[in-house]
Amino acid sequence: MRTVRLTAAQALVRFLASQYVERDGTEGRFFVGVFAIFGHGNVAGIGEALYHYRRDLLMIQGKNEQAMVHAAAGFTRMRDRMATFACTTSIGPGATNLVTGAAAATINRLPVLLIPGDVFASRRSEPVLQQLERPSDGDVSVNEALRPVSRYFDRITSAEQVVPAALAAMRVLVSPAETGAVTLAFPQDVQTEAFEVPEEFLAKRVWHVERRLPDLGALSRALTLIRAAKRPIIVAGGGVIYSGATDMLRRFVEATGIPECETQAGKGALPFEHPLALGGVGATGTSAANTMAREADVVIGIGTRWTDFTTASRTAFQRDGVRFVNVNVAEVDAVKLGGVQVVADARAALERLCAVGPVTNGAYRAEARRLHDDWDTEVGRLYALGNAPLPARSEVIGSVNEAAGDRGVVVCAAGALPGELHRLWRARDPKQYHVEYGYSTMGYEIAGGLGVKLAAPDRDVFVLVGDGSYLMMNSEIATSVQEGAKLVIVVVDDHGFASIGGLSRSLGLDGFGTRYSARRAGSLGADADQEIEPLPIDLAANARSLGANAVRASSIAELRSALADARQSDRTSVFVIEADRYAAVPSYAWWDVAVPEVSEEGSVRAARKAYEETRAKQRWTI
Repeated sequence: MRTVRLTAAQALVRFLASQYVERDGTEGRFFVGVFAIFGHGNVAGIGEALYHYRRDLLMIQGKNEQAMVHAAAGFTRMRDRMATFACTTSIGPGATNLVTGAAAATINRLPVLLIPGDVFASRRSEPVLQQLERPSDGDVSVNEALRPVSRYFDRITSAEQVVPAALAAMRVLVSPAETGAVTLAFPQDVQTEAFEVPEEFLAKRVWHVERRLPDLGALSRALTLIRAAKRPIIVAGGGVIYSGATDMLRRFVEATGIPECETQAGKGALPFEHPLALGGVGATGTSAANTMAREADVVIGIGTRWTDFTTASRTAFQRDGVRFVNVNVAEVDAVKLGGVQVVADARAALERLCAVGPVTNGAYRAEARRLHDDWDTEVGRLYALGNAPLPARSEVIGSVNEAAGDRGVVVCAAGALPGELHRLWRARDPKQYHVEYGYSTMGYEIAGGLGVKLAAPDRDVFVLVGDGSYLMMNSEIATSVQEGAKLVIVVVDDHGFASIGGLSRSLGLDGFGTRYSARRAGSLGADADQEIEPLPIDLAANARSLGANAVRASSIAELRSALADARQSDRTSVFVIEADRYAAVPSYAWWDVAVPEVSEEGSVRAARKAYEETRAKQRWTI
């Protein structure tokens, strides 16, 4: 076998540059590049390799390690998991900063490769800077924190281990069922050690992504259940979009007459104007979807994880004897809710499920269309609410939706906005709606938006972010300017944590500790306090300091004008608009947040009583 002498880091970087994936005859590079922040734990090894092979693998300088992972996740989600970035950091805080991003990627089933540096494998220099010393465990480093949030974890303790570790990492990364964050902890001395690398390891390698076909017995059981249904609905999850199954979903809906609802990750699987598209379902769902869900006798989940938000904490589907059909490439998701398990690729399964033919009657389809039309009318009303003196968030969403047109992409993640977007955003194609709500990561928005823009440079990317998330992580504004990756960022200024403030009020706690205000009389105060003064934070000035064009819009009209101007600009723009934190979109379902059984606060006792009444509607699905 022919070999070439390289350092372990050089071998890994050359390997990454040579990995390709293929599905349905379309082939492309899997690793588009590497996000990097260098420190003593990776600059001499991985840093030298990226410098040497800089013409083979793009390197983007990150500003925050967590943000790098979010950007990589945004990129790979936009590319349907068929391409991604790696992220490299030093050992120490750089490595532990990866943990939140890794958790979000794994929970959302998104392939991201993490290459944190590690302490010396030789141990000759220890304890080194940033080393965690555990007297009883000499082989433990801070990178152990990445184990529970990674789908695959390995530590490369000798140069030759790069070969099996890299191959094992790729197997997980390209697997539709197992993918998520993959961590290769790389001791800083091992990165620089040389060995004879097999040329075969460095050659172009194509990983073929299969479309798993459904088992015939499982398919038969699913078809039998669907044929007998009187009030069936579909719940489309992110798996529909990742598998490229949206056209097949539409064919299935139109062949059967079964109305469709969507999870956060599945929103846009059908365009909003389709008469049988009922919008988001569950705790953040529409009145149309949740009305149909309550009386559904068969629920067909396609590519969904069945989170508590989707099921409204097991209260969304109330009909006695309701049955589930679960189509999912991951067995762990297909087995949930006691449903008929169809472990298969979404597109392959839908193609075969179309054989069921027409299922629903004209009256049921007419009911679904009426609910669709009524909800669309309500969305139009909320877009033009005219709330005063401050606009409602629904009006901000409407302005961005109009500016996005047919191809603009909205990116969001946490706070009050995701729930309202799930109900209100009029998605016209499967890639127009990008909300990270598997982990609901505050700070994902701008970094994720950067990844989306890098993945789809021909599309306008609109980042909707609350002031709370903005303050947590705005560093990648500078990276977007550096890379010429234009973002349009709309910061909704609620003067604090609006979403949790609303939840706090519903629990009888009066929004305590959720406002951005100066401390008075020893307390941060609550909504009942009349003398709350907002902190003198200038978010627009902050954005300008990071290189963006930034202005504060004082009205919806000013925001609309600014959004129109931003489309003509080639530079990242940030628009800050103050909104009414109390003008929320109504909720049409429940979410289980426990309330204290005992409290001296009367408002909390009342909230507990209401909680117990609603919790009684929860049902076991076995």
